[in-house]
Amino acid sequence: MSSPPATPTRTSAARPRRPAWAGRNYTLLTGAAVVTNLGSHGALIAAAFAVMEAGGSGGDVGLVAAARTLPLVLFLLIGGALADRLPRHRVMVAANALNCVSQAAFAALVLAGDPQLWQMMLLTALCGTGTAFFNPAAEGMLLSSVSGEHSHRAFALFRMAMNGAGIGGAALGGAMIAAIGPGWVLAVDAAAFAVAGALRAFLDVGHIAERAPGGGLPADLREGWVEFKSRPWLWSIVLQFSVVVAVVGAAESVYGPLVARDRLGGPAPWGLALAFFGIGTIAGAVLMMLWKPRRLLLVGTLCVFPLALPSAGLAVPLPVWALCAVMLVSGAAIEVFGVNWMTTMHQEIPEEKFSRVSAYDWFGSVSMLPLATAVAGPVETAVGRTAALWGCATLVVLVTAAVLTVPDVRRMTRRAPTPVRADAPALPAQSPPATLPAEPAADHATPRPAPAGHGTNPG
Repeated sequence: MSSPPATPTRTSAARPRRPAWAGRNYTLLTGAAVVTNLGSHGALIAAAFAVMEAGGSGGDVGLVAAARTLPLVLFLLIGGALADRLPRHRVMVAANALNCVSQAAFAALVLAGDPQLWQMMLLTALCGTGTAFFNPAAEGMLLSSVSGEHSHRAFALFRMAMNGAGIGGAALGGAMIAAIGPGWVLAVDAAAFAVAGALRAFLDVGHIAERAPGGGLPADLREGWVEFKSRPWLWSIVLQFSVVVAVVGAAESVYGPLVARDRLGGPAPWGLALAFFGIGTIAGAVLMMLWKPRRLLLVGTLCVFPLALPSAGLAVPLPVWALCAVMLVSGAAIEVFGVNWMTTMHQEIPEEKFSRVSAYDWFGSVSMLPLATAVAGPVETAVGRTAALWGCATLVVLVTAAVLTVPDVRRMTRRAPTPVRADAPALPAQSPPATLPAEPAADHATPRPAPAGHGTNPG
């Protein structure tokens, strides 16, 4: 007598391998972001120490950092327009390929010995060019991959995975630099870009409707500008972050490595401090998976104030353990901002225009960063490193207080649920667009995010 055919168990049938809202694109994007952050967080430290090991000064470190960010200012708007017109995954893969080649060449140059400043600036600028085209396409692709109902949880999980990888990347990168030198860390970053580009090649953009032919690049840029300038909450926070990103970037890219070299014991302690910033971002992301504040931008903006703490901590300077604690708090705070910012953008910006609006966001946010990193060395010479760092902390506080005077920032509320994003599961009937209330509504909590965008994705 034959035995009855086997039937699937109830347990196996009821246990999905991933949440229903985490579709194929979301999973690939998250995996690729983990890979690139493992490499890029260590590579940022490696670039600074490669310059110093070649005999460069603090001003030279600033010039290399400026060379990375200047292409962002020059090419972000073009990258945003292309990302709304071309298949976004192709733009992302091409950008990853450029990043891979430029970082591999940088690694070979450092490993060969005696790299010249102009060579390091050129290769870093090529990497920054890839980032300029990558970032608007990446944000548009991510926001098209989740539904409005689950967007805050999806963004929090994505950022938690990305920043968790950054913890390991920063700590491992600092240790590798101390043990075997910065060249090998740059080589690891190049390999990470190659792997991430391969993953992103499998993204599906067939669900995104093709845009009707328009008036070309100038018309696309004008359309994005109209969307951007019509929202006071958007352009005011971008103006705020043009200052915040500039001074935080100067503090962390130029002054941080110098303080680490002179007062903290070298690259490993600085890598540890950056890793604690990453731990803070994970804590902030976990919080945002549980908490859904009603006033998105008010809560987010209040959480920008702690970004003044790392500059102040470096100015003292704090001992390593205290600096790590400061970085932990600031990491958690900026993650709360980042998730609320992405949720606001997701619910307020039309999907077909998102990459262009995102490009204006990125453009404004990083516009002053090349200047800030380039002049960080001369400013240190003129007023001293301690005064320069206290100035960075003060500017963060002043511009953040100023943006709280914008009514839309105080009153912007979460609405439920936003329209369905393209590759997400279907949702029940959607609510009509929300309007700002005449008076600020009280926040509520259920039992329950580079700076701008605002958690810079290195590619």
